[in-house]
Amino acid sequence: MEKEQEWTGGKLLGVSSYYWRSSTVHAGVKLDIFSRIGNGQFTAAELSNKIAAPQRGVEMLLNALAALGLLVHEDDNYRNSDFSKTHLVQGEPGYLGYIVMHHFHLVDAWAKLDEAVMQGAPVEKKSYGDEIERQSFQMGMFNLAMAIAPALSVEIDLADRHHLLDLGGGPGTHAIHFCLANPDLRATVYDRPTTESFFQETTGKFGMHKRIDFMAGDFNVDPIAGSYDVAWISQVLHSNSLEECQALIDKTVSVLEPGGMILIHDFFLHDTMDGPLFPALFSLNMLLNNQGRSYSETEVREMLGRAGVDNIKRLDFQAPNDSAVLAGMV
Repeated sequence: MEKEQEWTGGKLLGVSSYYWRSSTVHAGVKLDIFSRIGNGQFTAAELSNKIAAPQRGVEMLLNALAALGLLVHEDDNYRNSDFSKTHLVQGEPGYLGYIVMHHFHLVDAWAKLDEAVMQGAPVEKKSYGDEIERQSFQMGMFNLAMAIAPALSVEIDLADRHHLLDLGGGPGTHAIHFCLANPDLRATVYDRPTTESFFQETTGKFGMHKRIDFMAGDFNVDPIAGSYDVAWISQVLHSNSLEECQALIDKTVSVLEPGGMILIHDFFLHDTMDGPLFPALFSLNMLLNNQGRSYSETEVREMLGRAGVDNIKRLDFQAPNDSAVLAGMV
């Protein structure tokens, strides 16, 4: 159990209405306000013309974004804060707009959380189009991975490893950084065929297309081809049922060479299942969208043990989003 919080009426109402803030950020990104401003500064009238919208609503949005500290309002002009220049302007290396849009695409489902709880299964939610949602998700995962992959890749010692399997690796962000940190390492990213275009674009940007290849398929159904001495399973288990997780770990271990390493990166709950907060909330996100949930560290350790993995340990690495890494040997 997490440490009991001291709740007040004000805090409760603040949490209840917090979606006002997130909706303001979503609108700013969706309307591309930050990218339109870039390094410049504009009046509300000028920005209204840029997005072809009435000034009344645009000015209110700009003022709310300024109140959040994402824009700076001086005289009649609005400009990006330093943070927004780095993280909300398209084309910048630290751009987080894709994951923001992925969160926007989840809002309709979260508004039906009570329905999901009552039926114990995902709800029917609004569609924004497969291609749009796929881009936001895949590039959003790239956004998140870029925040931790560079540091993580130098903390995990893969100096003696030669072929990494990145299961569900999407754009290949982690595989790229593991290969950058280990010149003798090559990698294979295994994900659905619809992911390959994002993979090709990302590995091309990093000049890694010759060292990292793509295997298309559904790893929950299809076999894993090849032989590897290290496997990386990042943010995959929580999208699967307990039975699917065990089968996937078993399948992964079966293609690892003797002495191979398996690395599980995910959000781990306490054994009591009621914390930390983010993994507990993330379980609800999975309830809304699939048959998965967050798992406790003990549950994952037991899955690994049943697959024949030993020397299981939790690495010291702790990501900003509360994710962690379990490592074991076969």
